[in-house]
Amino acid sequence: MMSKISAAITAVGGYVPEYRLTNAELEKIVDTTDEWIRSRTGIEERRILKGEGLATSDLAVPAITEMLAKKNIDPKEIDCIICATVTPDMVFPATANIIGDKIGATNAFGFDLNAACSGFLYALTTGASFIESGRYKKVIVVGADKMSSIVDYTDRNTCILFGDAAGAVLLEPNTEGYGVLDSVLKSDGSGRPFLHMKAGGSLKPASVETVTAREHFAYQEGKTVFKFAVVGMADVSAQILERNNLTADDIAWLVPHQANMRIINATANRMGLPMEKVMVNISRYGNTTAATIPLCLWEWQDQLKKGDNLVLAAFGGGFTWGASWVKWGY
Repeated sequence: MMSKISAAITAVGGYVPEYRLTNAELEKIVDTTDEWIRSRTGIEERRILKGEGLATSDLAVPAITEMLAKKNIDPKEIDCIICATVTPDMVFPATANIIGDKIGATNAFGFDLNAACSGFLYALTTGASFIESGRYKKVIVVGADKMSSIVDYTDRNTCILFGDAAGAVLLEPNTEGYGVLDSVLKSDGSGRPFLHMKAGGSLKPASVETVTAREHFAYQEGKTVFKFAVVGMADVSAQILERNNLTADDIAWLVPHQANMRIINATANRMGLPMEKVMVNISRYGNTTAATIPLCLWEWQDQLKKGDNLVLAAFGGGFTWGASWVKWGY
């Protein structure tokens, strides 16, 4: 009898660019205040990737390189790279392929996955299934977004929220019961009017008109998205506990998508978790879309113990949402 293979996270990496865009700076650009931003979102500053010719892959590469170096793994050993992003370097080829080329992962296939802020969870579950099938031994899942490339810095409702970053995990087979043990993933495309990019796709290709109308930026109806996110993220987080007979006491950490401090609080409350069991770094990085969850894992890795139960939860545009139960493997 072969024991069941699960996909364990065996390494994490992260990267944030140096430039800090503070609330004080945003006060000079749009009609807003530091106090307003902090009280509504919990954000104090966000990191921005500055420099000519730099893209999402340039955030992902240092995160992955650090991770592989830590484990002393040759990039040629990597079987697959899944890049969760809504800000690909180009429409095609996939950013995952560009990353593979830049890190020298010449034996890996790769693809991008777009589920907005839930992208990392969707990609983690997808990568885990490749490992569980027994087909692949080393899969990189990276969440990376250069949100500054699609943020309208004249729109005070959205420009205060987003930052640039990347976070990555390495998935490897495990037979001791560690790793990604369960996921509840959801989507509802009827939510698209409330959070989307108006132009740039096949529905509305780029034209002089779409550029002039500023339609190549993230568009959001904040109040509606907030309502859905609070319910969606809290529901799936509670569901993952119920379905696996876990209680708040069994959970070492909640790792929530960092979109808004109030959504994070609501999710923790619903799960009955005290805030000291919740990873929160939104004040320093803002919403980095697909990068938020792995960035938390990267920052908190020294506090994680083998066997810790983690619940990862997210809500994103589209709408997409989900939660995963991970038993920490090292």
